[in-house]
Amino acid sequence: MTNRDIDYGKQLVASVAGLALAAGILKVKKVLDTPSRTYIPGENTVGAEYDAWTEEEILEYYWGEHIHLGYYRDEDLAKGAGTLLGHRVKDFIEAKEDFVDEMYAWSGVEANNGGKKPKKILDVGCGIGGATRRLASKCVGPDSQVTGITLSSKQAARATALAERQGIPNADFQVMDALAMTFEDDTFDMVWACESGEHMPDKKKYVDEMVRVLKPGGTLVIATWCQRHAPPELTAVEKSKLQFLYDEWAHPYFISIKDYCSLATDTGAMTRVEGDDWTKQTIVSWRHSIWAGVYDPIPVFSRPKIWYKTLRDIVCLERMRRAFGEGLMQYGMIRGVKKE
Repeated sequence: MTNRDIDYGKQLVASVAGLALAAGILKVKKVLDTPSRTYIPGENTVGAEYDAWTEEEILEYYWGEHIHLGYYRDEDLAKGAGTLLGHRVKDFIEAKEDFVDEMYAWSGVEANNGGKKPKKILDVGCGIGGATRRLASKCVGPDSQVTGITLSSKQAARATALAERQGIPNADFQVMDALAMTFEDDTFDMVWACESGEHMPDKKKYVDEMVRVLKPGGTLVIATWCQRHAPPELTAVEKSKLQFLYDEWAHPYFISIKDYCSLATDTGAMTRVEGDDWTKQTIVSWRHSIWAGVYDPIPVFSRPKIWYKTLRDIVCLERMRRAFGEGLMQYGMIRGVKKE
């Protein structure tokens, strides 16, 4: 065998290995591009997913008590909060706590209530109660009662345990469907909903129910992931991107900020309804949440059973970030006051 034959053999082996690697990469990409957690009408898909996330503890480990995005002020961004080492400018968990404070201030609830803090607050879709407890302990204090509801029994139990551990008796948690709440009409001075609207299969019923349980003169405030308003109509590419985001994280569908405002106004019971886009203030969170795992990967790699699920979540987090960056998605803020 000549040296030429040997070189040819090496080239052939390298080519085959390269093709095999490329085929493997394409196969993995195809798997990750195929959604795996589609919302199923009539089933508690969302509650089941959050039960699993709560039991695994990974989401709480990286995201802390707040299962929602963080808030980054202009000065945070100017200092580099949105860069690769942005966690050194602003901690991911701190940003989430800031979000609750900023959302509370933006709601205008105290101005709407004659300068007084609301006495009874409902947190719709409370997760493990991070915002509920912060509202109860930091924003309104012990003279107010804050009730959180969730479809996940595991979340409600975890939220209750954390409230007890932290000594916050004025926060309580219940398992309840936000689309069929058992509360009486005109019960709460403030209804708060942070990143629960995206999970609701009936957005109109979602808004109607929150308005129903809100007292006259009370404040409604919603933070939720929204898709851009149409017209112009969504393109085929945009629809495809949205469909992946629906089907990977069990979302029924998204609507626009303007659509939410219309739903609140159309109840006929609300006044001073307005919306805002907080994409700029929150978009950093998507990659911050990814880098949190890169900086501290041991909890994932030490538990192989959830490694694959975490990998899928990382892919979806990046797709979410791109959708917001492209303007396909917007971070919607909606507020209003119930008529007296």
